[in-house]
Amino acid sequence: MDYREAGVDVEAGRAFVEQIRSLVQSTYRPEVMGRFGGFSGGFALPGGYQEPVLVSGTDGVGTKLRLAFTLNNHRTVGIDLVAMCVNDVLTVGAEPLFFLDYVATGKLNQEQLTQVVAGISRGCQIAGCALLGGETAEMPGFYQVGEYDLAGFCVGIVEKSQMLNGSQVQVGDVAIGLASDGVHSNGFSLVRKIIDTCEYSWSNRPQIFAGKTLGEVFLTPTRIYVKPVLAALKAGLNIHGMAHITGGGLPENLPRCLGENQSIQIDLDGWVIPPVFEWLAAAGSVAPTAMFNTFNMGIGFVVLVPPDQVEQAIAWFNSHDIAAYAIGEVIPGTRTLEGLPV
Repeated sequence: MDYREAGVDVEAGRAFVEQIRSLVQSTYRPEVMGRFGGFSGGFALPGGYQEPVLVSGTDGVGTKLRLAFTLNNHRTVGIDLVAMCVNDVLTVGAEPLFFLDYVATGKLNQEQLTQVVAGISRGCQIAGCALLGGETAEMPGFYQVGEYDLAGFCVGIVEKSQMLNGSQVQVGDVAIGLASDGVHSNGFSLVRKIIDTCEYSWSNRPQIFAGKTLGEVFLTPTRIYVKPVLAALKAGLNIHGMAHITGGGLPENLPRCLGENQSIQIDLDGWVIPPVFEWLAAAGSVAPTAMFNTFNMGIGFVVLVPPDQVEQAIAWFNSHDIAAYAIGEVIPGTRTLEGLPV
């Protein structure tokens, strides 16, 4: 016997590495050190920092991958993978520097996984970070044929004196919600339950989605907020706190950027909930409380700014093609959100 008979094709693995070489190298920044294909990746710290702090984040894509398998469309889940990590790192004001991925599959499918890595590469380009390295594991018998799992890891950098930690947030600050591009990469266990229970097909085209199939709507990748937010900080926007709205929605994620004895009064009339969430609520008979505790409800990222910078903040993000809304105000409290459905 040999390794190939056991289900692992080493030659195919080498060919795959060569196939993705250009995708990886297209993300390189000047700080990248070493050569492609080494045992590790090197990255020189950018200059200009007095007390640089490295910030890290790791995440996956979750059961949204099941939709990619079903539709045999793997071009966007790599963007989701990057977004889930870089948006987290961004919340303390850090610039993402580099990203690493881990891809595990039962049998290496070069065409399929090249689509995945192309998405990861695209996500890194949008975020401005280098795809510094990764690991592709062929694990026969561990995954079903045609399936894989993804994990990602990101490192960013921020000046210690400028790092956001909740202490900067003041009562009276206004929460500016930045629009999501849909469901992003959270709540897909409930999404799939609704589709299966109601016997919908991913090829269905509900009128509310203007001709798009359910598959197209729900495969829309997670928006990456890095460059517009970092540019806003450099332009002088006084951001006191930030939150990435992922699993658990606004109730779980927004309070994480607050200081002690603070809450946020949410204005439910401050933004229009996108059609995809209205459709999910109606199709699955999902209560408003469960919707807000599961999905982002149209708000993918939040920045907290002083009251006198609200108009400036909204105008800034609108000019960068991100709809922005004043969705609440910081009030005295116990790190909760007031005004949401109960």
